[in-house]
Amino acid sequence: MDRYLGKGDHNMKNRIKKVKIGRNSPCPCGSGKKYKNCCLNASKKVLTLKQEYKRKYDIRLKEPEEIEGIRKCGVLLLDIMDKVSSMIKPGITTNDINTIVHEETIKAKAVPAPLNYHGFPKSVCTSVNEVICHGIPGNRVLNDGDIVNVDITPILNGFYADANKTFFVGNPTKDGKKIVGVARESLKRAIEVVRPGARLGDIGWAIQHYAEGQGCSVVREFVGHGVGLDFHEQPQVLHFGKRGKGIELVPGMVFTIEPMINLGTRKLHILDDKWTAVTNDNALSAQFEQTLAVTETGCESLTPFEL
Repeated sequence: MDRYLGKGDHNMKNRIKKVKIGRNSPCPCGSGKKYKNCCLNASKKVLTLKQEYKRKYDIRLKEPEEIEGIRKCGVLLLDIMDKVSSMIKPGITTNDINTIVHEETIKAKAVPAPLNYHGFPKSVCTSVNEVICHGIPGNRVLNDGDIVNVDITPILNGFYADANKTFFVGNPTKDGKKIVGVARESLKRAIEVVRPGARLGDIGWAIQHYAEGQGCSVVREFVGHGVGLDFHEQPQVLHFGKRGKGIELVPGMVFTIEPMINLGTRKLHILDDKWTAVTNDNALSAQFEQTLAVTETGCESLTPFEL
């Protein structure tokens, strides 16, 4: 669910805190090195990076055990998404999708994050055709040729994972094939640039450069976001931008990329329900989303599916 724009050894750390160790003493980790040349400097670097990103950007870099918790939540999410995929066909309603998502989430002893989030009344977002995002499930019947985006966010053991896919309903139209293909490829190209040392602007540029080059437009009012320990965290991940600009990516960052791509103009309006975002020209809109963790060498999708 998009956001509106507007490895450490803990036992070792505890021992270090409790026992005063001289800089030239043997390191208690058993490496044989002096403390000043081993864990002292390593601990300072890790803490400094975490503290710097929290202080400067309010970004919470995740520990390995936290990333593992998000990864497990992602496994559940993808299992639910597979069940949704198998039921997509003409004649079902968006509320049928909500029912399966809600029931499968509860069955796994998890919580559907969208339900009652700032008043959102359902357990999943279902956005059909001209709906860009935040579509509220209801009595809308899916017809042959429609496209529908399903955006799922469970909370499992306190950890959040967030992903969405746009599905064809029955036989896709020519316009449906194009917008879904461009949205899927936009996310794929964005993921390919995620690595330590890259910038948030590189992500936005990759999406904007490709999508606009295909004659489509990129929605700017809604963005990706940090996730994992809460539904929406920093940073905001814009789906447009300039290369080399924005916050530098570092290991431990966990965020979503979820470009919303329109077949026509990028202009939109919000319906009276104060949630549903719709294209002004009634043109199709599609979206794909994954939750990503920046690693030492690149990135890992914590909600991986083929693009």
